[in-house]
Amino acid sequence: MDLLRCSAVRFPNTYLRRSPLRPCFAAVRSSLSLPFPEQKAKYYRELEAAVDVVERACRLFIDVKSSLFSNDDRILEKNDQTPVTIADFGVQALVSFKMNRLFPSIPLVAEEDSSFLRSTNLVGSVVDVIVNKATLRDEVTEDSVLKAIDKGGKDACTFGPKPATYWVLDPIDGTRGFVKGVEALYVVDLALVVEGQIVLGVMRCPNWDEDYFVNRATGVHETGSNFSRSGMIMVSHLGCGTWKQRLSDMLTIKLPQSWTRCYVDGCQVLKEARFCTPESQIWESLPLSSSFNAKTNSDKIGNGDILLVPACCGSLCKYMMVASGRASVFLLRATTRKVMKKISGYAPAWDHSVGIICVHEAWGKVTDWEGSSIDFVADQIARRTIFPSGILVTNYTQVLIIVSILALFISILAFFGPQVANFNIKSSK
Repeated sequence: MDLLRCSAVRFPNTYLRRSPLRPCFAAVRSSLSLPFPEQKAKYYRELEAAVDVVERACRLFIDVKSSLFSNDDRILEKNDQTPVTIADFGVQALVSFKMNRLFPSIPLVAEEDSSFLRSTNLVGSVVDVIVNKATLRDEVTEDSVLKAIDKGGKDACTFGPKPATYWVLDPIDGTRGFVKGVEALYVVDLALVVEGQIVLGVMRCPNWDEDYFVNRATGVHETGSNFSRSGMIMVSHLGCGTWKQRLSDMLTIKLPQSWTRCYVDGCQVLKEARFCTPESQIWESLPLSSSFNAKTNSDKIGNGDILLVPACCGSLCKYMMVASGRASVFLLRATTRKVMKKISGYAPAWDHSVGIICVHEAWGKVTDWEGSSIDFVADQIARRTIFPSGILVTNYTQVLIIVSILALFISILAFFGPQVANFNIKSSK
């Protein structure tokens, strides 16, 4: 494994007083055994660690959420107008602590850095939510938490063009959903990239309901409180498949362990496919809207219509839906920029890395709108950005048909010029 050297993290001058060492409790190793034997998985140890830390991270943000609406200082607004909470910073610090201790040679690429947190004087709040989720070997102080967050920040590493191995983390994918409450879906996700290839991924959605969105689309009446929904963890390892397991949404009730292998659906006809799009993007903004109308009820599907599964927050939830066979197609627009005189798009790597391996190992396919693979090495300096011409996630049998249709529309739009600039990928936050 060709690991890289990271440049030193630069810390701005700070007048924060180093707090005394906070007591930490020894964490119990994850109770979830993996669904495949160690001898079949090259990165088995790394995946075990990823499952454990993602579980612990979910406990952290559930704790934060329980007091979210009674403590206004726990919800902040970043400069780009996306909501961020104490949980985002807490999860990133927690993951950084553990992965740096277990795999010190593997750097972390993550969404947050400490500069915004420093300006709010809320470092102590982050320390408070981390302290009981860390281990005895983690020195949880204000200074160590800031440094842990910055190990995944934008100035932590300079990669260059050489092959690299690194973790990719989105502390909370779908923060807008997180601050809305239980109705929306949000995910903690962690992936490992080795020499440009995603080799494992873990994503955990605490309030995932396996049938909720499909039932809404098919008109099935749903009874009971949404608070009773079980969460789900999805894991994937190169060559070992994608697996899911239902878990208690509050992580207190132990459900019987039962891993289920995930496969994409077998739909081969475009008009019978179940589509999903991000909550922030409407069907009419996509090229396919010129040929198909979107309906959200299967009973009303006619000629020229497609079934659109109602949206949920968080782009990775859409990957979950395709990987588990609950949706056939996930479409995402791309913000355009000219790269090497070619119109291309851009998106944060952490919004897609785990979803891509989970769909691929479930026998699906993720490409850009021209049918090309997503290149995780295109951002040679920081590995924080990908440059697709849109994101297309499908079951494999469907991909050729849809790609050909999309490529046709993209060619037409590119020919006419300015219209292409209307395609935007936005972070789920």
